[in-house]
Amino acid sequence: MSDRPSTPLLDTVRVPADIRGFNRDQLRQLADELRAETVSAVSVTGGHLGAGLGVVELSVAIHHVFDTPRDRLIWDVGHQCYPHKILTGRRERIRTLRQKDGLSGFTKRDESEYDPFGAAHSSTSISAGLGMAVASRLKGEEERRVIAVIGDGAMSAGMAYEAMNNAGAMPDRLIVILNDNDMSIAPPTGAMSAYLSRLISSRSYRSLRDIAKQMARVFPKPLEQAARRAEEFARGLVTGGTLFEELGFYYVGPIDGHNLDHLLPVLLNVRDADQDGPVLIHIVTQKGKGYPPAEKAADKYHGVAKFDVVTGAQVKPAAGAPSYTNVFADALIAEAEHDPRVLAVTAAMPTGTGLDRFGRRFPDRVFDVGIAEQHAVTFAAGLAAEGMKPFATIYSTFLQRAYDQVVHDVAIQRLPVRFAIDRAGLVGADGATHMGSFDLTYLCCLPDFVVMAPADEAELMHMVATAALIDDRPSAVRYPRGEGLGVPLPARGTPLEIGRGRILREGTKVAILALGSRVADALKAGEELTARGYSTTVADARFAKPIDADLVRRLASEHEVLITIEENAIGGFASQVTQLLCDGALIERGLKLRPMMLPDLFIDHASPRDQVEMAGLGVQAIVAKALEALGHNDVDVVLTTNSRA
Repeated sequence: MSDRPSTPLLDTVRVPADIRGFNRDQLRQLADELRAETVSAVSVTGGHLGAGLGVVELSVAIHHVFDTPRDRLIWDVGHQCYPHKILTGRRERIRTLRQKDGLSGFTKRDESEYDPFGAAHSSTSISAGLGMAVASRLKGEEERRVIAVIGDGAMSAGMAYEAMNNAGAMPDRLIVILNDNDMSIAPPTGAMSAYLSRLISSRSYRSLRDIAKQMARVFPKPLEQAARRAEEFARGLVTGGTLFEELGFYYVGPIDGHNLDHLLPVLLNVRDADQDGPVLIHIVTQKGKGYPPAEKAADKYHGVAKFDVVTGAQVKPAAGAPSYTNVFADALIAEAEHDPRVLAVTAAMPTGTGLDRFGRRFPDRVFDVGIAEQHAVTFAAGLAAEGMKPFATIYSTFLQRAYDQVVHDVAIQRLPVRFAIDRAGLVGADGATHMGSFDLTYLCCLPDFVVMAPADEAELMHMVATAALIDDRPSAVRYPRGEGLGVPLPARGTPLEIGRGRILREGTKVAILALGSRVADALKAGEELTARGYSTTVADARFAKPIDADLVRRLASEHEVLITIEENAIGGFASQVTQLLCDGALIERGLKLRPMMLPDLFIDHASPRDQVEMAGLGVQAIVAKALEALGHNDVDVVLTTNSRA
């Protein structure tokens, strides 16, 4: 961490209108200062740095050329939005990024009028932009432009192509900027490429093109087709835009996204064009541009902790217990060592899911399908249909995108796809967009689905081993982000009996039935309640489905109060327990049932512990819930209700 950089020109900028009168030299200086300020801010907060550094010049150019916020600017995913936030009135708060009560790490509608569409998941910008463009036309708004920025990685998702296919058949003006920062669909070729891009985006060229098309129409049909193909072929030779042209877009590029002399004329030409229909501008950028440590890093500083600006060295906490992610990877490797049918599938998150470790050991048995969760699930279903043992390893919040495939292609067919669901529950700084709040709800409602949640990292290993043996139906293991509890780990997990929980602490008055990440706090609450004179049983459910019916009946019949607790929204584990108790008429016998789950709201970014307390799922909240049920609420704790009221 270091002193803030000198930014005399940026200091004069409060909102984008302030830069519209800047000349080229001033814009270049502004870009340099904006890059330095972005690096400085993220060094204090941590976050997604590389993507933002790659779009500094683009951010400056767009806000200079277009009339934002009247013109709508949509950033896909939002990893790259930090320079945009600095330019749009949020510089004073930029060092609160991803902190409690601070700025979101993504675009967010209720944060600024310059964020017309919230992001965090990929491949949504073209769809949203087209919707805005159509709405503008239907409302009769003149000269309102819509700009959707999307990365080459996000373009691998089917939704992006669905949107382009739709946009290409519409008359509405939509400007799509393809930020090609990795796979380089077509590299820029220097000055000639810039000249050609400027030429073909100009009004004169487009007018001439229209005249040529009109003239071609009076030719006999074969000659008309030949003339049209010749023009498109000639453009394809210099632009490489055949795919996008076929989808109905007017293609411009590729151009150097870090050269304002190339960017600005093209954006101005596209802004001032009076032709209907969508345009795609293909720019080529470099992640981490302008900050040497990021440029040299393999991940281009995609996601970083706090770091020293001068050296780039990240300030990481002292190593503690292994992360659940890494334990999962090691557990899967252990299973794969014993069974050649064990495979792993991920959707563009090999490092985030630990499958990079698996891939180093079994490079031929791991499959990264790109940002394509729907395909990932059905691909895994196909593997399972042929007797393989695929582990579809996908973040909880991303698996939501493939729910139809989970239902139709896996569950209905009873195919034994094993879902390894990372980032279940609260996730900290990424906030509501990345919380795994709903997986228990959307999985436990499916017939014959086995759903497990480990209380610690050793349990995770046992559950991976269990999933590997389930060959007659789908299964899932959901586990949290971050470090485990530091418990001893076996070399290989031991399969569990399906649908059997365990008693961790015996008591007589209060029973706490906890699932997954809430077990540790349930044990602490049990100790405190017992110390207060309320003998407490604590049980680890292990399985959200099928639940341990015998265990639930025992807890309900032998205790005055039964608390269930889970790190999931309403409709999950507690619903399974409640249904069982209702069917058995156990509640009618005087049992005081108190389910605890995430409140009925989206919890903003904060530290994981702060989020637990905000959700009302911490130790003291459990204690207070038990005492309230007993009529002795003498603990100074505000109980969170599961409503917005």
